[in-house]
Amino acid sequence: MTEIKRGRDLGGRKAVVTGAASGIGAAVVARLLAEGCDVLAVDLNSAGLAGTHNLAVDVNDAAAIAAEVQAKLGGCDILINNAGVCPASPLGDMTDAMWEHALSVNVTAVMQLTRALLPLLKRSAAGRVINTGSILSRYGDAGLVAYTTSKHAVLGLTRALAMELGPDRITVNCVQPGAIETGMTRPMFQSNPASLTYYADKSALGRIGQPEDIADVMVFLATDDARFMTGQGIMVDGGVMVHS
Repeated sequence: MTEIKRGRDLGGRKAVVTGAASGIGAAVVARLLAEGCDVLAVDLNSAGLAGTHNLAVDVNDAAAIAAEVQAKLGGCDILINNAGVCPASPLGDMTDAMWEHALSVNVTAVMQLTRALLPLLKRSAAGRVINTGSILSRYGDAGLVAYTTSKHAVLGLTRALAMELGPDRITVNCVQPGAIETGMTRPMFQSNPASLTYYADKSALGRIGQPEDIADVMVFLATDDARFMTGQGIMVDGGVMVHS
Protein backbone atom coordinates (compact mmCIF):
# COMPACT_ATOMS: atom_id res chain seq x y z
CA MET A 1 0.00 0.00 0.00
CA THR A 2 1.32 3.43 -0.97
CA GLU A 3 2.28 5.58 1.98
CA ILE A 4 0.02 8.62 2.45
CA LYS A 5 1.92 11.87 1.90
CA ARG A 6 0.56 15.07 3.40
CA GLY A 7 0.43 18.26 1.40
CA ARG A 8 1.13 18.47 -2.31
CA ASP A 9 4.03 16.05 -2.69
CA LEU A 10 3.22 13.65 -5.53
CA GLY A 11 6.73 12.24 -5.85
CA GLY A 12 6.73 8.56 -6.71
CA ARG A 13 3.02 8.28 -7.42
CA LYS A 14 1.85 6.40 -10.48
CA ALA A 15 -0.46 8.18 -12.90
CA VAL A 16 -2.36 7.35 -16.08
CA VAL A 17 -3.50 10.14 -18.41
CA THR A 18 -5.66 9.56 -21.50
CA GLY A 19 -5.93 12.00 -24.38
CA ALA A 20 -2.35 12.83 -23.48
CA ALA A 21 -0.80 13.78 -26.82
CA SER A 22 -1.95 17.40 -26.92
CA GLY A 23 -3.92 20.13 -25.21
CA ILE A 24 -5.08 19.55 -21.66
CA GLY A 25 -3.76 15.99 -21.55
CA ALA A 26 -0.25 16.99 -22.58
CA ALA A 27 -0.26 19.82 -20.03
CA VAL A 28 -1.35 17.42 -17.29
CA VAL A 29 1.40 14.96 -18.19
CA ALA A 30 4.03 17.71 -18.08
CA ARG A 31 2.82 18.95 -14.71
CA LEU A 32 2.66 15.45 -13.18
CA LEU A 33 6.19 14.71 -14.39
CA ALA A 34 7.38 17.96 -12.83
CA GLU A 35 5.79 16.83 -9.56
CA GLY A 36 7.78 13.59 -9.65
CA CYS A 37 5.07 11.19 -10.84
CA ASP A 38 5.67 8.13 -12.98
CA VAL A 39 3.24 8.72 -15.87
CA LEU A 40 1.75 6.47 -18.53
CA ALA A 41 0.58 8.79 -21.31
CA VAL A 42 -2.15 7.28 -23.50
CA ASP A 43 -3.52 8.54 -26.80
CA LEU A 44 -4.72 7.18 -30.12
CA ASN A 45 -1.85 9.08 -31.76
CA SER A 46 1.76 8.55 -30.68
CA ALA A 47 2.98 11.97 -31.85
CA GLY A 48 3.15 14.29 -28.86
CA LEU A 49 3.16 11.63 -26.16
CA ALA A 50 5.78 12.58 -23.59
CA GLY A 51 5.15 10.58 -20.42
CA THR A 52 7.57 8.37 -18.54
CA HIS A 53 5.94 5.62 -20.59
CA ASN A 54 3.77 6.08 -23.68
CA LEU A 55 1.02 3.99 -25.24
CA ALA A 56 -0.70 4.66 -28.57
CA VAL A 57 -4.02 2.83 -28.40
CA ASP A 58 -7.75 3.44 -28.72
CA VAL A 59 -9.02 4.65 -25.34
CA ASN A 60 -11.85 2.12 -25.57
CA ASP A 61 -9.30 -0.71 -25.32
CA ALA A 62 -9.30 -0.70 -21.52
CA ALA A 63 -7.76 -4.17 -21.32
CA ALA A 64 -4.69 -3.10 -23.31
CA ILE A 65 -4.26 0.04 -21.22
CA ALA A 66 -4.63 -1.86 -17.95
CA ALA A 67 -2.07 -4.42 -19.07
CA GLU A 68 0.40 -1.65 -19.89
CA VAL A 69 -0.23 0.02 -16.55
CA GLN A 70 0.54 -3.22 -14.76
CA ALA A 71 3.64 -3.88 -16.85
CA LYS A 72 5.14 -0.38 -16.83
CA LEU A 73 3.86 1.22 -13.61
CA GLY A 74 3.01 -1.78 -11.44
CA GLY A 75 0.23 0.20 -9.80
CA CYS A 76 -2.02 3.24 -10.18
CA ASP A 77 -2.60 6.12 -7.75
CA ILE A 78 -3.99 8.69 -10.21
CA LEU A 79 -6.26 8.12 -13.20
CA ILE A 80 -7.06 11.13 -15.36
CA ASN A 81 -9.77 10.28 -17.90
CA ASN A 82 -9.22 13.13 -20.32
CA ALA A 83 -9.66 11.68 -23.83
CA GLY A 84 -12.65 13.15 -25.61
CA VAL A 85 -14.27 14.00 -28.92
CA CYS A 86 -16.64 16.80 -29.87
CA PRO A 87 -18.87 16.00 -32.85
CA ALA A 88 -20.79 19.11 -33.88
CA SER A 89 -23.93 18.97 -35.96
CA PRO A 90 -27.56 20.11 -35.92
CA LEU A 91 -29.79 17.32 -34.69
CA GLY A 92 -31.33 16.78 -38.12
CA ASP A 93 -27.92 16.12 -39.64
CA MET A 94 -26.44 14.16 -36.76
CA THR A 95 -25.85 10.51 -37.59
CA ASP A 96 -26.13 7.58 -35.23
CA ALA A 97 -22.42 7.04 -35.70
CA MET A 98 -21.64 10.56 -34.42
CA TRP A 99 -23.85 10.01 -31.38
CA GLU A 100 -22.38 6.61 -30.59
CA HIS A 101 -18.79 7.83 -31.05
CA ALA A 102 -19.31 10.67 -28.57
CA LEU A 103 -20.81 8.38 -25.95
CA SER A 104 -18.22 5.64 -26.56
CA VAL A 105 -15.16 7.87 -26.13
CA ASN A 106 -16.48 10.44 -23.67
CA VAL A 107 -18.45 8.17 -21.33
CA THR A 108 -18.10 4.43 -21.90
CA ALA A 109 -14.30 4.56 -22.07
CA VAL A 110 -14.20 6.47 -18.78
CA MET A 111 -16.26 3.80 -17.06
CA GLN A 112 -14.37 0.91 -18.64
CA LEU A 113 -10.89 2.19 -17.82
CA THR A 114 -11.84 3.12 -14.28
CA ARG A 115 -13.28 -0.37 -13.82
CA ALA A 116 -10.20 -2.01 -15.34
CA LEU A 117 -7.83 -0.09 -13.05
CA LEU A 118 -10.00 -0.40 -9.96
CA PRO A 119 -7.95 -3.22 -8.37
CA LEU A 120 -4.82 -1.06 -8.62
CA LEU A 121 -6.59 2.08 -7.39
CA LYS A 122 -7.91 0.15 -4.39
CA ARG A 123 -4.36 -0.80 -3.45
CA SER A 124 -3.35 2.86 -3.35
CA ALA A 125 -3.66 4.76 -0.09
CA ALA A 126 -4.53 7.90 -2.05
CA GLY A 127 -6.48 6.78 -5.12
CA ARG A 128 -7.65 9.60 -7.37
CA VAL A 129 -9.93 9.51 -10.40
CA ILE A 130 -10.24 12.82 -12.24
CA ASN A 131 -12.57 13.09 -15.22
CA THR A 132 -12.70 15.80 -17.86
CA GLY A 133 -16.18 17.19 -18.20
CA SER A 134 -17.15 20.56 -19.63
CA ILE A 135 -19.21 23.62 -18.84
CA LEU A 136 -21.68 21.65 -20.97
CA SER A 137 -21.80 19.05 -18.20
CA ARG A 138 -24.23 21.54 -16.66
CA TYR A 139 -25.53 23.62 -19.56
CA GLY A 140 -26.42 23.00 -23.21
CA ASP A 141 -25.80 24.43 -26.66
CA ALA A 142 -27.28 24.08 -30.12
CA GLY A 143 -25.43 21.84 -32.51
CA LEU A 144 -23.75 19.93 -29.69
CA VAL A 145 -26.42 17.43 -28.71
CA ALA A 146 -24.13 14.39 -28.60
CA TYR A 147 -21.28 16.20 -26.87
CA THR A 148 -23.52 17.86 -24.28
CA THR A 149 -25.29 14.59 -23.49
CA SER A 150 -21.97 12.81 -23.05
CA LYS A 151 -20.55 15.48 -20.77
CA HIS A 152 -23.69 15.49 -18.60
CA ALA A 153 -23.18 11.73 -18.31
CA VAL A 154 -19.54 12.19 -17.25
CA LEU A 155 -20.65 14.36 -14.33
CA GLY A 156 -23.29 11.83 -13.31
CA LEU A 157 -20.78 8.99 -13.57
CA THR A 158 -18.35 10.99 -11.43
CA ARG A 159 -20.90 11.43 -8.66
CA ALA A 160 -21.99 7.79 -8.69
CA LEU A 161 -18.39 6.55 -8.63
CA ALA A 162 -17.52 8.92 -5.80
CA MET A 163 -20.19 7.31 -3.64
CA GLU A 164 -19.25 3.78 -4.63
CA LEU A 165 -15.48 4.12 -4.35
CA GLY A 166 -15.33 6.35 -1.29
CA PRO A 167 -15.13 3.38 1.13
CA ASP A 168 -11.95 2.36 -0.71
CA ARG A 169 -10.41 5.82 -0.04
CA ILE A 170 -10.68 6.73 -3.72
CA THR A 171 -11.86 10.23 -4.57
CA VAL A 172 -13.58 10.92 -7.89
CA ASN A 173 -13.99 14.43 -9.27
CA CYS A 174 -14.81 16.10 -12.57
CA VAL A 175 -13.11 19.22 -13.91
CA GLN A 176 -15.40 21.23 -16.21
CA PRO A 177 -13.35 23.42 -18.57
CA GLY A 178 -14.79 26.39 -20.40
CA ALA A 179 -13.34 27.74 -23.65
CA ILE A 180 -9.77 26.42 -23.70
CA GLU A 181 -7.32 26.86 -26.59
CA THR A 182 -6.46 23.30 -27.62
CA GLY A 183 -6.02 21.31 -30.80
CA MET A 184 -9.76 20.63 -30.70
CA THR A 185 -10.84 24.27 -30.41
CA ARG A 186 -8.02 26.09 -32.23
CA PRO A 187 -9.43 25.48 -35.75
CA MET A 188 -12.75 26.96 -34.65
CA PHE A 189 -11.07 30.03 -33.18
CA GLN A 190 -8.92 30.47 -36.31
CA SER A 191 -11.79 30.09 -38.75
CA ASN A 192 -14.13 32.21 -36.65
CA PRO A 193 -12.16 34.87 -34.74
CA ALA A 194 -15.45 36.32 -33.47
CA SER A 195 -15.93 33.20 -31.33
CA LEU A 196 -12.59 33.84 -29.66
CA THR A 197 -13.58 37.42 -28.91
CA TYR A 198 -16.99 36.27 -27.68
CA TYR A 199 -15.61 33.89 -25.05
CA ALA A 200 -12.81 36.26 -24.02
CA ASP A 201 -15.32 39.07 -23.52
CA LYS A 202 -17.65 36.84 -21.49
CA SER A 203 -14.81 35.80 -19.20
CA ALA A 204 -14.45 37.73 -15.97
CA LEU A 205 -10.69 37.51 -16.57
CA GLY A 206 -10.87 38.82 -20.13
CA ARG A 207 -9.29 35.84 -21.86
CA ILE A 208 -9.90 32.27 -22.93
CA GLY A 209 -8.21 29.47 -21.05
CA GLN A 210 -4.97 27.64 -21.73
CA PRO A 211 -4.41 23.91 -21.13
CA GLU A 212 -2.22 24.70 -18.12
CA ASP A 213 -5.18 26.43 -16.43
CA ILE A 214 -6.98 23.09 -16.37
CA ALA A 215 -3.91 20.94 -15.70
CA ASP A 216 -3.11 22.83 -12.51
CA VAL A 217 -6.58 22.16 -11.11
CA MET A 218 -6.41 18.49 -12.03
CA VAL A 219 -3.04 18.10 -10.34
CA PHE A 220 -4.37 19.83 -7.23
CA LEU A 221 -7.18 17.25 -7.11
CA ALA A 222 -4.54 14.52 -7.24
CA THR A 223 -2.77 15.84 -4.14
CA ASP A 224 -3.53 15.17 -0.49
CA ASP A 225 -4.64 18.78 -0.12
CA ALA A 226 -7.80 17.65 -1.96
CA ARG A 227 -8.24 14.45 0.06
CA PHE A 228 -11.71 15.46 1.36
CA MET A 229 -13.08 16.55 -2.03
CA THR A 230 -15.06 13.97 -3.97
CA GLY A 231 -18.09 13.82 -6.23
CA GLN A 232 -17.56 17.40 -7.36
CA GLY A 233 -17.97 19.08 -10.74
CA ILE A 234 -15.51 21.95 -10.69
CA MET A 235 -16.04 24.74 -13.23
CA VAL A 236 -12.78 26.17 -14.56
CA ASP A 237 -13.93 28.69 -17.14
CA GLY A 238 -12.57 32.10 -16.16
CA GLY A 239 -16.00 33.09 -14.91
CA VAL A 240 -17.73 32.75 -18.30
CA MET A 241 -20.81 30.98 -16.92
CA VAL A 242 -21.19 33.46 -14.06
CA HIS A 243 -21.98 36.08 -16.69
CA SER A 244 -25.67 37.03 -16.81
